Amino acid sequence: MKKRVFCFIMVVIVALSLTACGSKGEGSWEYIEKKGTFILGLDDSFPPMGFRDDDNNIVGFDVDLAKAVCEKLGVELVLQPIKWTAKEQELNTKNIDCIWNGFSVTEERLANLTMSIPYMENTIAMVVVKDSGIKNKADMAGKRLAVQGGSSAEEALNSDENKDFRESLGEINASFKDYVTALMDLETGNSDAVLMDSVVANYMINEAGKNYVILDDSLVAEEYAIGFRKGEEALAEAVNKALRELKNDGTVERIATEWFGSDITIIK
Repeated sequence: MKKRVFCFIMVVIVALSLTACGSKGEGSWEYIEKKGTFILGLDDSFPPMGFRDDDNNIVGFDVDLAKAVCEKLGVELVLQPIKWTAKEQELNTKNIDCIWNGFSVTEERLANLTMSIPYMENTIAMVVVKDSGIKNKADMAGKRLAVQGGSSAEEALNSDENKDFRESLGEINASFKDYVTALMDLETGNSDAVLMDSVVANYMINEAGKNYVILDDSLVAEEYAIGFRKGEEALAEAVNKALRELKNDGTVERIATEWFGSDITIIK
């Protein structure tokens, strides 16, 4: 009798362990499908990927692409603005289901999150006022650099690869909550350059008509992808499948052309 009870207990333990594993990995898509919503966490001041228009609606390339993905998956998209420096905490506590907002692929994020396939290329570069005399990283020696806190630009700046450049700077201000306020600091002359995503910089410069230029001497080339909780491969693969189908049927090209003038995505 004791042997039968022991065997039964062992079966229950194994079953529970398999269920726990499934809820994290294989069950991640079922979790989204069951609740019927897909909560996208974003910085709502990050044009053209995700930002508020004149009517305070959240719009952007990533928003339109996410809407198409959710329509393909049969779930409702919910947009949830978050504090960018707390994005991983928002994800791990399930306040959001993904980070999708010009989210750069980095070694640290690959280690801590499950990432989708890359869908766009980007560089981390400096924006300066035209005719400032700053042409490259060497010209920034002793000068003031603005950067958004918690951004991939800040990660790139703090990497070993860019140690010499970082140490050559006179001042680094990473207190900005978004690139809009960082660029305002550049405009007032409090900063000499803003380190930011070139995709965002190009859009903001063209839209605002400011007398800014993006330096060719960038810090790093990178790719945008979608971040999920670690181990949620099933959810990531469901989104990847939808992205590939949308690329093949021309939806991605249509959305990209509306925002960038051509299809600059790299979905394969």
